[in-house]
Amino acid sequence: MNSATVRHMLDAMGAMFPDAHCELHHSNAFELTIAVLLSAQCTDATVNKVTIDLFKKYKTPQDYVAVPLEELEQDIRRIGLFRNKAKHIHNLCLLLLEKYQGQIPSEHDQLVLLPGVGRKTANVVVSNAFGVPAIAVDTHVERVSKRLGLAGWKDSVLEVERKLMKKVPKDEWTLTHHRMIFFGRYHCKAQSPQCQVCPLLDVCREGRKRMKTAQLREHREVK
Repeated sequence: MNSATVRHMLDAMGAMFPDAHCELHHSNAFELTIAVLLSAQCTDATVNKVTIDLFKKYKTPQDYVAVPLEELEQDIRRIGLFRNKAKHIHNLCLLLLEKYQGQIPSEHDQLVLLPGVGRKTANVVVSNAFGVPAIAVDTHVERVSKRLGLAGWKDSVLEVERKLMKKVPKDEWTLTHHRMIFFGRYHCKAQSPQCQVCPLLDVCREGRKRMKTAQLREHREVK
């Protein structure tokens, strides 16, 4: 794929979603880390409903470790895998207090060592909280990248990230991450992508395939 095609894709998504941003509600790096941790296999909308009360009750790592684990579990029970996530949050806060003076580290290498924090979470935190360019590959970014041919169908999440980092200008990594999420969440959906009105249909292998299949089906029905 040449650079002109990539530029066309980035500009089209940018025109559709110029104000794309992190939709997880937070007011600092600590809250963002907790929110992203909670968002694994869960929608941002559900996380935001839970964190409205959670962030009023717990403002510091000390607040989380001061309550029994069972109480924290109840506070986030509407979140999928809430028991494991409560344990991760508790252990993460303990480590922050023991090693980082209760502050979220700004270095990616340190973030990924925190309980419950993987590469995707670390990328979201460094880019949104600390202004470090990064591309976090969630389910939307992965789906859009593969449908558009920016990555291979069998590529791992890490391979998708590396390919995007090569093809997208570094100063656009974070913005591209947000725009691809919005594009995947609101337009190029998993089950019902809006191919028929997509400005990228001309360069989307998945879209062309879907439209061709739909046309063949209509042709058979007419017969």
